[in-house]
Amino acid sequence: MEAGKDGRTDHHGEDLPELSKSATKMDYERLLSAPLPRFKGNYPGSPLWMEVGYFCLRRTFSNIFRTFEVTGDEKIPTDRGTLCAAWHTNGLLDPISILLTHPKKFVVGGRHDLVTRPLFGWWARKFAAQPVVRKAELLRGGCSEEEATHLNGRSLLNLATGISAGFGCALFPEGTSHSESHLIRLRTGPMRTVLAAVAIAKAQDFKPPQMIPIGLHYRVRHLYRTDAWVEYGDPITIPDEGLPQDLIEAVSEGNWAEPPAQNVTTLRDALEIKLAPMTPDSPSFGDYRADHLVAHMRARKEQTPLTTWREEVLAAREVKAKPPSEDAAKLAKNIGNVLYDNHLDGRDISPDGRRLRSVSPLGAIIDLAKLALFLTFLPITIISLSLQILLGRYLGDSTDEGMDARTTYQFLAGMFGSLIFWPIIGVTSVLIASSFHSEIHLMIGVDWTTMLGEDETMKVISHILAFIASLILFLISANTFSYGWDVYVDIRKFTSRQRIGQKISPKLEKLLSLLE
Repeated sequence: MEAGKDGRTDHHGEDLPELSKSATKMDYERLLSAPLPRFKGNYPGSPLWMEVGYFCLRRTFSNIFRTFEVTGDEKIPTDRGTLCAAWHTNGLLDPISILLTHPKKFVVGGRHDLVTRPLFGWWARKFAAQPVVRKAELLRGGCSEEEATHLNGRSLLNLATGISAGFGCALFPEGTSHSESHLIRLRTGPMRTVLAAVAIAKAQDFKPPQMIPIGLHYRVRHLYRTDAWVEYGDPITIPDEGLPQDLIEAVSEGNWAEPPAQNVTTLRDALEIKLAPMTPDSPSFGDYRADHLVAHMRARKEQTPLTTWREEVLAAREVKAKPPSEDAAKLAKNIGNVLYDNHLDGRDISPDGRRLRSVSPLGAIIDLAKLALFLTFLPITIISLSLQILLGRYLGDSTDEGMDARTTYQFLAGMFGSLIFWPIIGVTSVLIASSFHSEIHLMIGVDWTTMLGEDETMKVISHILAFIASLILFLISANTFSYGWDVYVDIRKFTSRQRIGQKISPKLEKLLSLLE
């Protein structure tokens, strides 16, 4: 979300984020009618639709990233609730990355239009998502302060109750998705929510919930098939001794009350200390790319190449702890920006660190195998994915919510496009195949409509099985499309290395000497 352009600021004097068209449409009565979560059992929302939703999210999510790694999830306590807190730079993919890697079902809270958007809002209500009015909407007149206080208090209380009951939850203390290379000022909502959850747990003699800082790391967040790493940090234990009795009594009786300001700010400061190092924590992404380049160059000098995105992020942190000279840092930033502008990064440097690498024989073999699969299913891919690809590209490139929302729209186009388009395309394909079954019989020597039997029941079953088979083929074709995209990216990187290799080599040589 980009900074505001209308001059509106909050009480700290900071620009309010520019609102999207969706965020400006606030139907207060509809927000009040959003379903409330249930706190018994394993599902705060509809068990059926939450499971269907998780299935659809997983299928689409698995296609988004080229590599995806999760670490630290063994630290998540399973005997109590948890509030996950992360920085927020990649729209809807941030909460989904946590939702799908956490062992428990979530009580969900988010921006108010989460529950009122067409189509997506229906599903959010099945998850019993709780809407929150941000300061940006309130100060721009989206609703009255009294209305916002009532709605937010109700939503935070429901989230706190769910957390105290043992569910997971993810909230983003920055309050908005953004494009900075570091944390922006933390808001207090997550801290107030988890403190209320601790108070409820104390009143009901439950184990107190914990807060877990999470690092969400994307190589290039807005690109399809980028690399991602979800890093669960050490849980923050929240003592309940300092919570006033009137707070415990109020929230346990179903009435929202504000935790003491001192407790809130103390917890916020503790979270910021843990969370900041789990972000790039750099003045700019150019500086961050320089840290990664230096990490690669040092690894090459030590003959310990960085083979995963996680290793690269951790090595870049070590560069912050032991920074290079000012001249080396300046040169690394220049090289890093040139590489980035040409779709390259530190992985494209040769093992000796003095030039850009050539073709990897193993990589070429893998790409040929991926290309073969892509071409095999290409006709099916064109039929099943063309509308989704065009819709995702259009929505992602035309959104008014900033670059951080690009992958959100592509993700939603992929998931809902499959749910809407694939059944229609599948039924149409089966009907066309049925109409031309005689011609198909002559071509392949088998009449697929009577393979199970001549009677009408068997023919109906054959058509149903053909429809199911078409959906499976569509799913396979979606995966082979991602393979084809990988090959395209690898070819583009190869041509870029050939084009700028001679120009970049002297700079790499100089950087290597400065790092000695």
